[in-house]
Amino acid sequence: MDIGGLTTVVANSAYINARGSIDGTNSAAARDKKFHSRLKLPHITVCEGLRDTLDLSFDTVCVEQPIGKRLFREFLDANKEYHGSCRLWRDIESYDLAEDSDRAQKASKIVQRYMDPAAKHYCPYLPEDVIAKVKEGQEAVGDDLFAAALATTLDYLREAPFMFFTESMYLKRFLQWKWLETQPIDTDWFLDFRVLGKGGFGEVSACQMKATGKLYACKKLNKKRLKKRKGYEGAMVEKRILEKVHSRFIVSLAYAFQTKEELCLIMTIMNGGDLKYHVYLVDENNPGFEEPRACFYIAQIIQGLEHLHQKRIIYRDLKPENVLLDNDGNVRISDLGLAVELKEGKTMTKGYAGTPGYMPPEMLKGEKYDSCVDYFSLGVTLFEFLAAKNPFRNRGEKVEREEMKERMLTRQVEYPDNFSQNAKLLCEGLLAKEMDKRMGFKNGCCDEIRAHPFFTDINWRKLNAGILPPPFVPDPRVVYAKSLDDVGAFSSVKGVNLEDPDRSFFDEFSSGNISIPWQEEMIDMGIYRELNVWGPEGGVPDDLRRESILEQPKSSTCCAS
Repeated sequence: MDIGGLTTVVANSAYINARGSIDGTNSAAARDKKFHSRLKLPHITVCEGLRDTLDLSFDTVCVEQPIGKRLFREFLDANKEYHGSCRLWRDIESYDLAEDSDRAQKASKIVQRYMDPAAKHYCPYLPEDVIAKVKEGQEAVGDDLFAAALATTLDYLREAPFMFFTESMYLKRFLQWKWLETQPIDTDWFLDFRVLGKGGFGEVSACQMKATGKLYACKKLNKKRLKKRKGYEGAMVEKRILEKVHSRFIVSLAYAFQTKEELCLIMTIMNGGDLKYHVYLVDENNPGFEEPRACFYIAQIIQGLEHLHQKRIIYRDLKPENVLLDNDGNVRISDLGLAVELKEGKTMTKGYAGTPGYMPPEMLKGEKYDSCVDYFSLGVTLFEFLAAKNPFRNRGEKVEREEMKERMLTRQVEYPDNFSQNAKLLCEGLLAKEMDKRMGFKNGCCDEIRAHPFFTDINWRKLNAGILPPPFVPDPRVVYAKSLDDVGAFSSVKGVNLEDPDRSFFDEFSSGNISIPWQEEMIDMGIYRELNVWGPEGGVPDDLRRESILEQPKSSTCCAS
């Protein structure tokens, strides 16, 4: 009997079962009752002090934070004079996410409901020129048709409505959620499943948050291995960048904590595996992707890179292995351990980082560079998607580092016959050896690349909204990862002692819950709905009344003499 193979089968079965009866709908039943019971909102007297420490500005609370946005909208819904502005806000978001065939009807309803003085929910704060511009462009149903109306609505809401919100029970409830968000978290809250892969400092495994049932990926960084290989800076850079970015095209960080031996990053689970696995191992007789599939993935990677570059972050390690596929067939960039954030006032950096075969000429020559390095790697990745080989070496060929460097500096790329003319032209634009001739991030965006004929069939609005159907959807009954034997195990680290400065770093790293992903989890997994209970007829509940903490329930016990 193949014990190793049997171990993989058992581990895969447990992992698939944890997804929730394959379709992912049974997460509530998978909760651990003990940990679920710990998710409780405190009495308001416990968290009132947070008013003085939190950023309670309109944009932070009501736009950026999911629970804050929900509570603000509940406040607006509870006040008749704000019904129009709140519903307009929602309807504009619905328009932005709608299918093309539905947009004309939705646009017409918005104009009728909120821009006609005779309408029940007419919004008188909308300027005449804004309304006129909407009506003028209504038939074209463009992406920015209601952009000015939305901006005006938010400006209106950030004044008196927001001031009254900050004095209401809804803001107090927000403080309760923020208190719960800051409570300590550790490995006990998570149930580990099979190892999915191995990085430079430790394993990546599937895990489940016991209190909610949500599946995540846990990236474990061995403390001694980190110290031995001087990996502290890279680990902290990755954590800080993951905290800062929030994009559907980049993995999200939800928790950061430590165990005795490891630092743990709890991130978006990508059940479909990495794209290197899909390029080479899913169908070994026909490696690589057809052009429409490669186009879809490259488009999503571009959106992720643009988000990073707009935040002055250079990725530096783009390759198929670092692009992961989710349940629905969409991809996200992962593994930001080699990323660098440009300092204020700086436009370029220097340093050798990345994977041989994906690094651009300017980096190999030790020159300064900017975000353009990531678009060279994008060109290599696109070539590999279509050709199932790196453009500078044959599949399976072992090339010494200096030889690879020489090839990348001098060799002209040859394109297989399956490349369309547009695919070849895009690759050539991305693989230009001179930085100033390379396609990339220009004038604060990637419009130059998005306009390339290779992407003619991509609807970028739908792609950004997550409603463009992917060309491939992973089988929920399959684990897209190597067998446990192939993943292998790390050897123990000897001769490394952890001291007080190391422990200080570990404590700084272990910051607990990450705000926006944590709030999204509370909403998506039904916890928000369970805990967000108001008093009779929508009134103030006892946990938001300061005086209720002094009120003792009357005894129901009768005494007879």
